[in-house]
Amino acid sequence: MELAEAKEIAYRCHRVLEPIHAMVYFAPEAEERFTEVGLRPGRMGYFASRSAPMGAVGPGPVAATFFNFNPELVARHIPRAWELADPREVVEARFAAAEAALRRLLGDELAESEVVTEAAELAREVADGCVPEGRPLYAAHADLDWPDEPLLVLWHAASLLREFRGDGHIAALVGAGLNGLTALVTHTATGKGFLEPAAKKSRGWSDEQWDAAADYLRTEGILDTDGKLTARGQEVREGVEDITNFSAASPWVRFGGDKADRLHTLARQLSRTAVANGAFPANVFGTGSEKAK
Repeated sequence: MELAEAKEIAYRCHRVLEPIHAMVYFAPEAEERFTEVGLRPGRMGYFASRSAPMGAVGPGPVAATFFNFNPELVARHIPRAWELADPREVVEARFAAAEAALRRLLGDELAESEVVTEAAELAREVADGCVPEGRPLYAAHADLDWPDEPLLVLWHAASLLREFRGDGHIAALVGAGLNGLTALVTHTATGKGFLEPAAKKSRGWSDEQWDAAADYLRTEGILDTDGKLTARGQEVREGVEDITNFSAASPWVRFGGDKADRLHTLARQLSRTAVANGAFPANVFGTGSEKAK
């Protein structure tokens, strides 16, 4: 398969695999498991669980690899989390939360079906084609042992592909001259995904910090006076997305189009079921259906 074709396939499959991974960030099962191992309720579980494969790192590496969160917000939870729970316990709790949440969202019958088994096998094959160079968050997650349960194999494979793509996305943003906050401001200005109030709240940025970043982007000709992307701003964002898609394509080249189409079909069924059963709050992602196309 040519790289250009693989780029399009990688994006299509990302759209249907992402909800399978990302539902864990909103699942009540996650906070239950994290508090059981000693973490505090609230944001601590997110920062600790996603960074735990890197070990007991400080707030700097977490803010750097997560990219668009306010470092001040990260520092409220890391490294305090490691005084309360061992990173290995947090990793185990995250897998347990993912399994419980997916079983609730899919139902036991679908969660134990051949659909999941086949999707898990295919997703793992793609994930095995990822390489760690220049992908620190992916590399940490890739060092974890593969689970045995097909449902968790699927979730872990989706997680690896998500972090692999995310690391490449951050490299594209940095290459475009954007930092974590300006990347977030320009993303909301595209009108796709995050709304500004939700972005500020979830990523921990104040109105003053946000406004200062927007003012800077106006001086750079990326935003207009109404806060919308200029022609240059649109070019920057489109370039970032194109580079992101190309950088995510390599595992799909050897995987092949037929198997990718099959994985897309299976993952779309699973994602649509999870979304229909309330995997994501509508006030964060709009209708939610956009995450399972």
